[in-house]
Amino acid sequence: MRIAITGASGNAGTALLRNLQGQLSLKPGSLQVKGISRRLPDQSREPYAGIEWHTLDVGVERDKPLLEAALQGVDSVVHLAWQIQPNRDLEQLYRTNVEGTRNVLEAARRAGVKQVVCASSVGAYSKAPKDRRTDESWPATGMPGSHYSRHKAEQEQLLNRFMEAEPGIAVARLRPGLIFQGDAGSEIGRYFLGPLYPRILPAAPRVPLLPAPDNLIFQAVHADDVADAYWRVIDQRASGAFNIAAEPVLTSRELAWILGARRILPVPMRLLHKLVGLAWTLRLVPTDSGWVDMAAGAPIMDTGRARRILGWEARTSSVDAVKEVLEGMGKGKGVGPSPVLKPR
Repeated sequence: MRIAITGASGNAGTALLRNLQGQLSLKPGSLQVKGISRRLPDQSREPYAGIEWHTLDVGVERDKPLLEAALQGVDSVVHLAWQIQPNRDLEQLYRTNVEGTRNVLEAARRAGVKQVVCASSVGAYSKAPKDRRTDESWPATGMPGSHYSRHKAEQEQLLNRFMEAEPGIAVARLRPGLIFQGDAGSEIGRYFLGPLYPRILPAAPRVPLLPAPDNLIFQAVHADDVADAYWRVIDQRASGAFNIAAEPVLTSRELAWILGARRILPVPMRLLHKLVGLAWTLRLVPTDSGWVDMAAGAPIMDTGRARRILGWEARTSSVDAVKEVLEGMGKGKGVGPSPVLKPR
């Protein structure tokens, strides 16, 4: 089987490469893997060794011929390429995230790829109540206040139109919760805390008092479990949407326990929205208040379809995934060979 991965040196991409290396150790020669990335990782070190690498930008016009050439002879393409920063340059983000998806789909069609597997997100969904679980039938039309959510919803529409136009190509999309691993600690710190990151986060974060939104409820999953879901979709040539998240659903109570906080100070989500917006305006943080909108509105996903069809179960709890990424952030962990995951 021949597999191509866009965004192969990122958080989920690195975890998927680790997974595929494990599959190869069980069945040597059974897989041929191509990695597609804007920046080339160190190919002498795992899990980037033994991969056919293509350096290109999926979102730019001049690289479209290179992208199509990279997908020639491929059975399945896993589209993970996505930019979160620079958060202030929405034109660049749209070019990579939405136009990049459009370019990958067109290149896959022209190259005769048999399956497209795309990284969507819980952020693609429209606002949902937090008191019950929603399955994949919930509208994936995004939340207007978040550019990330809007771009994910546009990506979903591109996939829908592609499915209608190309019924012979299997199209799958994974909608995971927040994806964490220790090796992504530095990357996540840079993305969401920016210049504050190395200054405010200790190696072992513990706080006596946790200020947290009064309705903070979200889902997380370890990157290795997401990679396992991607492999199962590829191996079974599955199609359709799959919610991917670990248990338990996380609230401020679980976060307080993880951080060793004795008390929780409820903070209205509206106040947090204003504070993040002010910090972004003052360039204290690199992410805007749209992320608060998305956190407040994102559904609590039902992952039953992934269990029934893929046989998927998370091996790492959401609590352990959060603990691992916080430790990674505090210690400045990363993956040296990857420009994206470089340590602090």
